[in-house]
Amino acid sequence: MRLGKLLEQRLQLSRKELKRTFARGIVRIDGQVEYCETRNVDSQLHRIEVADKRLYTNEVYYLLNKPSGVVTANKDSAHDTVFDCLQKEDWREDLCFIGRLDRNTEGLLLLTSNGQLAYDLLQPGKKVSKVYEAYLKEPAEMEDIARFEQGIRFLDGTLCKPAKLTILPDSPHHVLLEIHEGKFHQVKKMFLAVGKKVERLKRVSFGPLVLPTDLPSGAYRKLTLEELSRLKEYFR
Repeated sequence: MRLGKLLEQRLQLSRKELKRTFARGIVRIDGQVEYCETRNVDSQLHRIEVADKRLYTNEVYYLLNKPSGVVTANKDSAHDTVFDCLQKEDWREDLCFIGRLDRNTEGLLLLTSNGQLAYDLLQPGKKVSKVYEAYLKEPAEMEDIARFEQGIRFLDGTLCKPAKLTILPDSPHHVLLEIHEGKFHQVKKMFLAVGKKVERLKRVSFGPLVLPTDLPSGAYRKLTLEELSRLKEYFR
């Protein structure tokens, strides 16, 4: 949550009063004077004080194991959305998703009320890692590893950043792919560029977050404090 917005809501400050409060140097984050109104804060991660009065945020963070067939959208006339996976008591109007997964792609999706965090995690300069588990119709080959390391070029000429392909020991049709960008249908297009068709795709990690093996498809839970702490570097 933006620090200025938190002060306006909790202390009922006008814009003029807000600017005066920051100018007086009485706003502290983790004991340090803070002058930036737009700083993203969460009281689970930061100690937020104004003239020794402690303030608390109420952001939520849900880790969803998105099932196939569900769309990453706020509304859809033909299909369930990721927000339909939530219990009624957990839905909030300010919830947003961080990074899209197409309708047939499964796996880790973060839903949060912290829009600033969502924005920052998706900035190209952050180079947030995303790892996908894929099952291919055609077997992956050792030369594919080098091609992905060099950067795959789509059939339309678009060049992707270098990616790490791992062929899993159980089958050459079973692979992991780590990328650091988020182009439209990127993973599927990358494999098509090397003559492979993706038959099943699941995102198993996003940045420092890993999809829990005990979280069933379609289920979700709140981030643990330890998981949220891993995201602290993305709060600015």
